[in-house]
Amino acid sequence: MAEGADGLSWDDFRLIGAVAETRGLAGAAGRLGLNHSTVFRRLGAIEAALGVALFERRRDGYVPTPAGEEMAAVAGRIADDVVDFARKVVGRQPAPSGELRVTTNDSLLLHLLMPMFARFRAACPEVRLDVVTSNPALNLSRRDADVAIRATDRPPDTLVGRRVARIAWALYGRRGEGEGTEGRDWVLPGDDIAALPVAAAARAIVPPGRVACRLNTVTGLAGAVSAGIGIGHLPCFVADRDPWLVRLAPPDPAHAADLWLLTHPDLRQSPRVRVFMEAMGTEIGRQRAALAGEASANP
Repeated sequence: MAEGADGLSWDDFRLIGAVAETRGLAGAAGRLGLNHSTVFRRLGAIEAALGVALFERRRDGYVPTPAGEEMAAVAGRIADDVVDFARKVVGRQPAPSGELRVTTNDSLLLHLLMPMFARFRAACPEVRLDVVTSNPALNLSRRDADVAIRATDRPPDTLVGRRVARIAWALYGRRGEGEGTEGRDWVLPGDDIAALPVAAAARAIVPPGRVACRLNTVTGLAGAVSAGIGIGHLPCFVADRDPWLVRLAPPDPAHAADLWLLTHPDLRQSPRVRVFMEAMGTEIGRQRAALAGEASANP
């Protein structure tokens, strides 16, 4: 175990990065394949060795202190270096090849992933992507897909993967049509995406007579709000890039969801699955600020 800063190991940085990303010991334990008590003991030992608190223990989870944020950032940079090294090593071996079936939803595909898929194909031309857009999650245990890129706070226990970002939602309206919500018509999620946290919140505050339209895809919701059919909640990474849309309220943490890269345990050592997930993890990691709604793309 670490004895002062000079004794810190990569495993120490991984642990701090996992606690920071999952905001708790249980999530970090699951990420690292350890038990809760081991993570608790190792975190205490790292803080004792450094002589500084790395997290504030709050009711809603573990929040990094400035020192914890800095250590987690270093862990992220080390992880990126490991991915870069792995790519170089893979490049000296027979290139990954074959068909890779990926499932995600329409908004992630169109507004985030498509350029990333293009860069992946340029780097790994022997891997053929079979992309399935579906709002309900496909069953990876039945091999409906090899990799899932999903927004969820409860990934299935039967799958393995990593949390790569947090997706923020906010209330939007068409630019120039007023800043308030009083007397406005609304656009709401339809039945196919009714499980979204924001869907229940919207149903609770919107009178039935003010529901102008329901749509069963996030892309449809964004298009309806952009067209002026009504105001509605949208993912910030989608809406902030539309010049016709403006935020009517800041992002609500209660509506946010984690973005996960997931696969079946039997597939995680497959060369094409491993290389694809490493590439997507790095690519999506570069978009964390936009996904978290920390900066609006509106002019």
